[in-house]
Amino acid sequence: MSRSRQPPLVTGISPNEGIPWTKVTIRGENLGTGPTDLIGLTICGHNCLLTAEWMSASKIVCRVGQAKNDKGDIIVTTKSGGKGTSTVSFKLLKPEKIGILDQSAVWVDEMNYYDMRTDRNKGIPPLSLRPANPLGIEIEKSKFSQKDLEMLFHGMSADFTSENFSAAWYLIENHSNTSFEQLKMAVTNLKRQANKKSEGSLAYVKGGLSTFFEAQDALSAIHQKLEADGTEKVEGSMTQKLENVLNRASNTADTLFQEVLGRKDKADSTRNALNVLQRFKFLFNLPLNIERNIQKGDYDVVINDYEKAKSLFGKTEVQVFKKYYAEVETRIEALRELLLDKLLETPSTLHDQKRYIRYLSDLHAPGDPAWQCIGAQHKWILQLMHNCKEGYVKDLKGSPGLHSPMLDLDNDTRPSVLGHLGQTASLKRGSSFQSGRDDTWRYKTPHRVAFVEKLTKLVLSQLPNFWKLWISYVNGSLFSETAEKSGQIERSKNVSYCHLINDISKMIQEVMHSLVKLTRGALLPLSIRDGEAKQYGGWEVKCELSGQWLAHAIQTIRLTHESLTALEIPNDLLQTIQDLILDLRVRCVMVTLQHTAEEIKRLAEKEDWIVDNEGLTSLPCQFEQCIVRSLQSLKGVLECKPGEASVFQQPKTQEEVCQLSINIMQVIIESSNAQASNDTKYHLSVDVSSPDLFGSIHEDFSLTSEQRLLIVLSNCCYLERHTFLNIAEHFEKHNFQGIEKITQVSMASLKELDQRLFENYIELKADPIVGSLEPGIYAGYFDWKDCLPPTGVRNYLKEALVNIIAVHAEVFTISKELVPRVLSKVIEAVSEELSRLMQCVSSFSKNGALQARLEICALRDTVAVYLTPESKSSFKQALEALPQLSSGADKKVLLEELLNKFKSSMHLQLTCFQAASSTMMKT
Repeated sequence: MSRSRQPPLVTGISPNEGIPWTKVTIRGENLGTGPTDLIGLTICGHNCLLTAEWMSASKIVCRVGQAKNDKGDIIVTTKSGGKGTSTVSFKLLKPEKIGILDQSAVWVDEMNYYDMRTDRNKGIPPLSLRPANPLGIEIEKSKFSQKDLEMLFHGMSADFTSENFSAAWYLIENHSNTSFEQLKMAVTNLKRQANKKSEGSLAYVKGGLSTFFEAQDALSAIHQKLEADGTEKVEGSMTQKLENVLNRASNTADTLFQEVLGRKDKADSTRNALNVLQRFKFLFNLPLNIERNIQKGDYDVVINDYEKAKSLFGKTEVQVFKKYYAEVETRIEALRELLLDKLLETPSTLHDQKRYIRYLSDLHAPGDPAWQCIGAQHKWILQLMHNCKEGYVKDLKGSPGLHSPMLDLDNDTRPSVLGHLGQTASLKRGSSFQSGRDDTWRYKTPHRVAFVEKLTKLVLSQLPNFWKLWISYVNGSLFSETAEKSGQIERSKNVSYCHLINDISKMIQEVMHSLVKLTRGALLPLSIRDGEAKQYGGWEVKCELSGQWLAHAIQTIRLTHESLTALEIPNDLLQTIQDLILDLRVRCVMVTLQHTAEEIKRLAEKEDWIVDNEGLTSLPCQFEQCIVRSLQSLKGVLECKPGEASVFQQPKTQEEVCQLSINIMQVIIESSNAQASNDTKYHLSVDVSSPDLFGSIHEDFSLTSEQRLLIVLSNCCYLERHTFLNIAEHFEKHNFQGIEKITQVSMASLKELDQRLFENYIELKADPIVGSLEPGIYAGYFDWKDCLPPTGVRNYLKEALVNIIAVHAEVFTISKELVPRVLSKVIEAVSEELSRLMQCVSSFSKNGALQARLEICALRDTVAVYLTPESKSSFKQALEALPQLSSGADKKVLLEELLNKFKSSMHLQLTCFQAASSTMMKT
């Protein structure tokens, strides 16, 4: 078969869908040999041959007519090839209803117009030309009741023109049984409608472009025909008439539709205005919303809205927008001022300060609010410190009592440093003293100490937040939660980083300076200059603080220093506190030692003169315990905390402490001297319960001056051998300097006192005995040259021995240890006097020489246990002054008999010397 006789084949159509009367281009093969060969053309079953225009064997142009089927094939029939086939199809769309005010490129059938009005009357608002069926598919009402749908979608609406439109409600109500494919078609229709609205006039032109071209072609053909006929400008010609008809039609149309078009334009203007208000309601409502959120404190919402408005309308040229944006800026400026006032308001927490600074940073506030806040906090802290001082000073002048009503120490959980200070449980020698805590000490806190506690508590409550605020400012976390120490810090403040460091260092130094100066004014008033006394002092101190309260204040300041160090504040900024602590420690040591000397002096005035078995009163033990308590109270003060220097590092301090220690020892010595020289009558309570004495008795005697001397001598001996050495060990244990000097000076003074008191006692006791020897020897006109043979020891010697025994008894009653020392000295005086008297005798008779030898030997043998080299020498000299005995044995025998007789007759009296002898032998 030849090629020309093959049936037509349609392979393409453009466009492949459209409404009736859409112009399409058909492409394919064997579409005919010419216009006369084309005898048939159907699209979707509708004959389109009337509008068909054969272009070539592969191209035909025509218009789609009204068809019953929505989709169908394109069939071409030719004489040469017969009825053809199609590999493609065309979809016929339903034409949109065009309103009376819609633009159209073709003539609109009036039937459509009336149909639309009928639809509009069914419920579409007059000003709304939206179709009743926005999805463009068949509506199938559901069986659900309206009441159930309202309960299911509470507060919503199925009306697509409503602000509360619910798509789910609309679909359930109108398309509950619609298939998924139809819903997909509905989506396509919605997209087409949206594109059409967005394109506007351009879509209208594009939709009627073929119509415009056809009209242009028709007008061109008419124009060419008229030119050819020469009737273009002839009056009364068809062209002229047509023009007149068209003009009248245009004028009539304008007259008919002028009112409608005016209302349409006004409605469009109103609709456009409402659309603008709705679209930009964020900006128009923003001023009022800012005020409301500021009142509620929702600053984050305000800042977010402002940033959004600034990004959208910050550079707008629309006058309305510029006007409302200016209102927004006015309210934001007021917010900046409000936040800055809140930031600088005191007192304020660190959290609030950071929050306000971040708000101001987000609002791009001018200047540097963070640095302003740091400066305000610095001034606030200084003001608080000075107000605290003024309040305590006024309170002190108003109520001179010890306890200040301004104290609030019950809530202070810091440990007290007075816990180790208490009353001694026992004052007896050898008993351990125990420390306790006086529960009422808080209520006796001096004003100055309470002020220091309050001042440090104030600094510790304010300065950490101040320092943390500065650290946050430096590392950038003040402006952002995740900011690092990088470019997020606003360095556009025209302030260099080094300058900021210098400024904050000066602020911290000023706070530390005020803290130290105010503390010095309260505790060390002499350490501040006269020009600063009014600013930092003014306490009108009447009495100095005790060492205990100074120690408590030191511990308080130490805890303050530790807390500030924990904040990682540079040590050079805290050096003034270290210097203050050192000065307070030195002062505490000085005051404690001075008060110790005064306390020792008071102890001596309260001597009870109760003597124990060793001849001691409780005074030496009280002296030692008083000093031990004082040193124990200084234990924490003398201890060096990390970074602290020793109290004794300065030579001047060492010298002063050494001198005060010597003064304490001198007070003990002077107190002992005062006791010995006091003429007041006391009662002596003697404890003679020793098993080798007279049984368990307890008797009271009236104290004599000699007995007081003995008691003081006994105490001095104990001080020298035990107390002073123990005190020196305690001084050394607490790292006191110059211990050797203290010991030497104290021992020298004590020995001097002991020797002076001993000599006074010997003078009181030995002089009467010595003075009675010479009158006793020569009593009754006794003469060594002319005397009877000796019959025994004469009474003067017995009287002297009795007096010596009385001294022995008196000393033994007080202190057994003093007996050898005292009796040896007394016997030395007696032997010396006896030797002098013998040497003064010009001559002795034989009887006189024998009598003298008997008495000298009797005295020497009786007190032999207490003889010293000096007394032995005196007895030897006395015997050498006597004539030698003759060689006769009878005289020697007589001498022995008389000596034995004397010893036998005075055996009871001489027992004390024998007991002393056995005791000394045991020793």
